Amino acid sequence: MGKIRGFMEYDRKVEETVAVEKRVKDYKEFTKEMSPEELGVQGARCMDCGIPFCHSGCPVGNLIPDFNHAVYKNDWKKALKILHGTNNFPEFTGRLCPAPCESACVLGITDPPVAIELIEKYIVERGFKEGWITPQPPKSRTGKTAAVVGSGPAGLAAAQQLNRAGHEVTVFERDNKVGGLLRYGIPDFKMEKHVIDRRVDVMKEEGITFKTGVHVGKNYEAEKLKEFDAVVLCGGATKRRHLPIEGAEGGGVMQAMDFLKNNNEVVDGLKEQTQEYSAKSKNVIVIGGGDTGSDCVGTSNRHGAKSVTNFEIMPVPGEHRDKENPWPYWPFTLKTTSSHEEGVERNWSINTKEFIRDKEGNLKALKTVNIEWVKGKNGRPQLKEVEGSEKEWPCELVLLALGFTGPEKTLSEQLGLELDSRTNIKGDDGYQTNIPNIFTAGDMRRGQSLIVWAISEGREAAYHVDKYLMGKSMLPRKGEGDLPAA
Repeated sequence: MGKIRGFMEYDRKVEETVAVEKRVKDYKEFTKEMSPEELGVQGARCMDCGIPFCHSGCPVGNLIPDFNHAVYKNDWKKALKILHGTNNFPEFTGRLCPAPCESACVLGITDPPVAIELIEKYIVERGFKEGWITPQPPKSRTGKTAAVVGSGPAGLAAAQQLNRAGHEVTVFERDNKVGGLLRYGIPDFKMEKHVIDRRVDVMKEEGITFKTGVHVGKNYEAEKLKEFDAVVLCGGATKRRHLPIEGAEGGGVMQAMDFLKNNNEVVDGLKEQTQEYSAKSKNVIVIGGGDTGSDCVGTSNRHGAKSVTNFEIMPVPGEHRDKENPWPYWPFTLKTTSSHEEGVERNWSINTKEFIRDKEGNLKALKTVNIEWVKGKNGRPQLKEVEGSEKEWPCELVLLALGFTGPEKTLSEQLGLELDSRTNIKGDDGYQTNIPNIFTAGDMRRGQSLIVWAISEGREAAYHVDKYLMGKSMLPRKGEGDLPAA
């Protein structure tokens, strides 16, 4: 794959970015375009490694060495067909995926891994630019109907696959635009929303019906779903984790997703920014060190925050894998995002104890304590406060990026669906719930996870729905992409 010994001749190269002081002035994507020749060189770094562990790292089973080789050979149209054979939306994953495939790259054992995510992004962008990505409606219809609840990556993937099987598909989205957290949870500086719109336009032309502003279980009776031959629930894990501290529900303390969604709506021109949701001239503290926390950091800096501080309760990760975290598993190492580079004070092993307010009830500071993790009697790590480490931090805005605990229970209660031990909607290995014609996929089934996992779940659920409706299915399973002839 790639060029023989190419991995020995060429270094890894990724996109350059716009300078921090310039890019924080707007919400546009800030990477600089690479040339086809530069990308071909990156494709040439893919080794003939024998066993492509990148496949095992990729939740959708992308045929990575194959599209890398096609890019190296300058056959971009073939690369696009290979990529689309396993991934409905590489324009999303090529921008937003943490690239577990690269963590499993064999070259990455000794050298920087192949720039797989970068190549993926440019393959699909070339496809749109050249007009190769066109509507592909089914040749015939089955007469069966399917409802998909939720238009995030799982819902979109399920909808497109079911439509390809010939079923009449209707997608219900509670917000006023399609995309779920792709649209309202991801800042525009990571993915501008026209990227979603152009793909949805293709899907509409393929025959998929989208109904926005329809919140199933609220302004649309869940009972009406019985009108469809099959239903796929892809509403996500939207129940936010709260901070059980007095004052956490008061002014100045906000859920990260409320903050990010509001900002995306402002950027989209749907509303005006308000003081409550603005970080301008405020000392901002983001509690939670994951991707959502990072997005809050980047957004706060674009607002013009006075300072941005990030708290993480876990210890600072190391820069390299340890013996308990071997290749090709996902590395639990220190990661610095583009938002971190734009300005933030990061703190680890720290726990919030108290919100401090003035006489009028306005948030003015919070109190923390340093912690250490020690092994308890059962061998599991336990939190221990470090005596004398209390500290007050001035702040006027706290953003809680603590993750999600599962889906909202509205649908499960109204439809009589069983939940698993983690309060997700219980779906078996075939994504089927306890009600035979109702299936579930994505975060609603597996809990909070990655966009690429959501796409994988949506595709797999569609296969099982099609099999349920028709007795068999010709839809591809994971890793069964349509590989063109050499």
